[in-house]
Amino acid sequence: MFDIRKIQEQVIYQAVKDKSNEDTAKAIMYGSDEPAKSEDNPAWVKATMERLENHFDQDVVVQIRRNCQCGYGMEEKLALVKELVAASTSMEEFGNLDRANAAGLYSKNGELYLQFPFCPCPMLEGVDRLETDTWCQCTTGYSQVLFEKAFQCQVEVELLKSIKMGDDKCLMKIMPEKDIWK
Repeated sequence: MFDIRKIQEQVIYQAVKDKSNEDTAKAIMYGSDEPAKSEDNPAWVKATMERLENHFDQDVVVQIRRNCQCGYGMEEKLALVKELVAASTSMEEFGNLDRANAAGLYSKNGELYLQFPFCPCPMLEGVDRLETDTWCQCTTGYSQVLFEKAFQCQVEVELLKSIKMGDDKCLMKIMPEKDIWK
């Protein structure tokens, strides 16, 4: 059985450890007295992100969370994005293809956006609302990896909206460092 909580625990632990050390990773994952081991997913998500935010500055928090993306379904999505790149001659054309739109991609004024009308994260199913976008930064990391592989260049991803923060959709701006079609 696919255990998303275990996967998240492992990737967050490793990402925190990479930026600090094992003791800090354990404290952020489980709290000082390890109460998090018995928390349900919504409580664990909120408490872990609060511990993370209290321990690191915002830039490091974002870096850690971007390194926590699970890679779920990456090959399938990568194949689609590569097909869309091959079928287009500009960002505008890419973002206006029917298959791109069906996948949540669109282009506006030559810029690329990715949107979801629902929160795609299974860990947030029972979470009504998040106070910060810290948890959601893993999706920017996932999108960065996906589009860097597809576009063969550095890509910046900015989280603009999050359903779990009260927005009407999840929305990211995808910004490749170069023109893909030149």
